[in-house]
Amino acid sequence: MTSPLLRVADLHVRSAENSTGEILKGLDLTVNAGAVHAIMGPSGSGKSALASTLMGSGEYEVVSGSVHFMGDDVTDWPTDERAKAGMFLGFQHPQEIPGVSVIQFLHQALSARKGIDLSVPELRLATMGWMKRLGMDSSFIDRRLNEGFSAAEKKRNEMLQMAILEPAIAIVDETNSGLDIDIDALRITTQGIREVRVDNPDMGVVLITNDQRLIDHVTPDHVHILVDGRIVASGGMELAEQLEKDGEDAFRTVSIGV
Repeated sequence: MTSPLLRVADLHVRSAENSTGEILKGLDLTVNAGAVHAIMGPSGSGKSALASTLMGSGEYEVVSGSVHFMGDDVTDWPTDERAKAGMFLGFQHPQEIPGVSVIQFLHQALSARKGIDLSVPELRLATMGWMKRLGMDSSFIDRRLNEGFSAAEKKRNEMLQMAILEPAIAIVDETNSGLDIDIDALRITTQGIREVRVDNPDMGVVLITNDQRLIDHVTPDHVHILVDGRIVASGGMELAEQLEKDGEDAFRTVSIGV
């Protein structure tokens, strides 16, 4: 039997700055090739910490447990090595990078990820088809990375990166709340994930969100509820519907054994 694409075992994580308490408290998660997993739960439950830890962020420290990716123990791997191996993170708040254009960033990232040394003109041609599929104007490729981008443009940019880099697993942190939700950004995320999976059907997806509309459009194979650093329930789409109907408090009681 082949190894799972991603296997997280008894993962305990704390903040690198504040080591007084754990954020993740024994989390287990297994993602097979081609599977889509949604991680849902209340704010402060550890969802974004999980995403950042999976990519080796220095903001978090693994106390115990392990992260295996494609059969390798990557628990201590730096972020760049994980990215080269095929892990991709879509940020909740992508950073601006002054002086670097979208095409320059893609050129460097593709070279590091796949060892493909396309010229900038060759890469420009290679991206045209994807930009059309993602509803992007051709001039977008020459803009400075995330500078002055709207929420929707940031999402399109991340979906373009996902398409070009062809990761084995994509971790998409879409945590949002109430009236702050950008409808266009959500639509672009769902469209982007669907389009990329058409060409890369074996890509696993870990989608972090509390938005039922996003869940409805992506239709994950597995839904997990994360509360207080632990996955307290796992199931299918019916679990997301229960969260929408009963609210977060119903799952908070599960986490404390009530």
